[in-house]
Amino acid sequence: AEVVIEAYVQATQSWWDNKVTAYLQDPDGAYFAYEMACSEEDFAKLTKGTKIKVTGYKGAWAGEIEIMDATFEIVDGYWVAEAMDATALLGTEDLIKHQNKLVKFDNLIVEQVSYKNGAPGDDIYVTVSKAGADYSFCVERYLTDPDTDVYKAFADIKAGDIVDIEGFLYW
Repeated sequence: AEVVIEAYVQATQSWWDNKVTAYLQDPDGAYFAYEMACSEEDFAKLTKGTKIKVTGYKGAWAGEIEIMDATFEIVDGYWVAEAMDATALLGTEDLIKHQNKLVKFDNLIVEQVSYKNGAPGDDIYVTVSKAGADYSFCVERYLTDPDTDVYKAFADIKAGDIVDIEGFLYW
């Protein structure tokens, strides 16, 4: 179904082939806009807090609800989301209701850290535990490349560390 929303850019993944993928949020919810049409010049304008009007189609991939085949225009407005504490929602069916929001989880124990393809430079997979249950997180290279502070921080953690994690709730 075609959808039109207005929301605020919270983060973008890398620009490629005149497309951008963005995490968008407003005070009422969050959206994942997958491969929106975007010139390199417009990509530079999609900074955190920028309000955009998105026209596209609601879709889903592997449980991730997204807006696809979208276009956007920048509109007046600015807003940055604060991370919602979702720690108490771990392991519950209510967690998915906050998909694509900026969330945080506190006091998690690192169980394992590994890299996609086995070496630094690609996605980092982190398994953590809380109250005896394990949870998986991913530091996506396309959102936080190896030169970012976030990627470097995750590259330094090890099993047994206690961490707080902030990021976008993906599927």
